[in-house]
Amino acid sequence: MTVTTGGGVAPPVGVLALQGNVAEHLDALRACGADPRTVRRPAELDEVAGLVLPGGESTTLSKLLVAFDLLEPLRARLAAGMPAFGSCAGMILLAREAIDARPDQHQLGALDIVVRRNAFGRQVQSFESDLAVTGIRGGPVRAVFIRAPWVESTGRGVEVLARVPGSVAGPASGKVVAVRQGPVMATAFHPEQTGDARLHDLFLHRVREYTA
Repeated sequence: MTVTTGGGVAPPVGVLALQGNVAEHLDALRACGADPRTVRRPAELDEVAGLVLPGGESTTLSKLLVAFDLLEPLRARLAAGMPAFGSCAGMILLAREAIDARPDQHQLGALDIVVRRNAFGRQVQSFESDLAVTGIRGGPVRAVFIRAPWVESTGRGVEVLARVPGSVAGPASGKVVAVRQGPVMATAFHPEQTGDARLHDLFLHRVREYTA
């Protein structure tokens, strides 16, 4: 199904509401002028012009997509050009391949990237950093990394939006943590946790472009 919106109408944008920071993403979308809705069933997916896949645990989310009969409908909508925005576990699911994932984990394949699960370490190794993000004005974005992935490799059609600053010591330095490919974007961090909705606004611009 293709959802179209008029120029002045708030586009209906869904948040996959199976696990993770659903309320925070809904609030950020609302602040940007979207009509945010929770998505748990295929009929609800049919009614949205774009979808946010929040953080959580990627293996669990993969299983829940199957349990709620959402896996194949979501793959079909993404293949048809529906805009999507994944954060943390959402990035993992949208990727073509996930290193260190369980063999039975389902990938949506909407981004031609290879990601590494839990690349930054365990929960106790969570951290925050200021990132320069392509397309975002008004200064750096505060990024919250919680058991986050990073991008090991990108395909030709993938635009790198942000990397871990070189000032960060260790193997994470310079790693890709935000990408975009056509109408799909993803971050390794949690933009919904900082009260800064600029990345959601960037995604909403994509939704309006693809549903005009």
